[in-house]
Amino acid sequence: MILTIIAVVVLIILVAYPVSVYNKLVSLRNRFKNAFSQIDVQLKRRYDLIPNLVNVAKQYMEHERETLEAVIQARNQAMSTEKEVSQDPGDPESMQKLMGAEQSLTGAMGRLFALSENYPDLKANQNMMQLTEELTSTENKIAFARQSFNDSVMTYNTSREKFPNNLIANAFGFKEARLFEIDVADEREAPNVEF
Repeated sequence: MILTIIAVVVLIILVAYPVSVYNKLVSLRNRFKNAFSQIDVQLKRRYDLIPNLVNVAKQYMEHERETLEAVIQARNQAMSTEKEVSQDPGDPESMQKLMGAEQSLTGAMGRLFALSENYPDLKANQNMMQLTEELTSTENKIAFARQSFNDSVMTYNTSREKFPNNLIANAFGFKEARLFEIDVADEREAPNVEF
């Protein structure tokens, strides 16, 4: 009788633990997918603001057509890639594509803003100032959402990699998720300030 009770308890533990781990991994995966949807909302907002910004700049920067077209092309590429990633934010290859597209867009926008310094009337334009402020606000929201996403991915990956969770994760196809990092070399270097 005692052996039967012990066998039943061991059997319950052997079944309950994998189910518990599986459910936890599902919950963590859903959490990072939800965190990506927050990034998705802010990226779409930014993608909507960029054409308006380019249209205002176009009025003043007639000789900078190549830069304006580069911004729109980078925006369209990033928007297309973002749609792909939103289908499965856990796919490392898609996330890598999005990071590259976002890096290209950031570079193109940086060139646009650098060139706009040469056009004082453009900088003083009320629409340009408002759009720039909205874009800055959106960039801050993207940064916060990206931090939340990366925290969720780290928690998921850590739980997935721990032993014996990794046995269950591998058996049920829980893949490693990729962090959303944009590698901009200028942001990693300390600024050189001269007086």
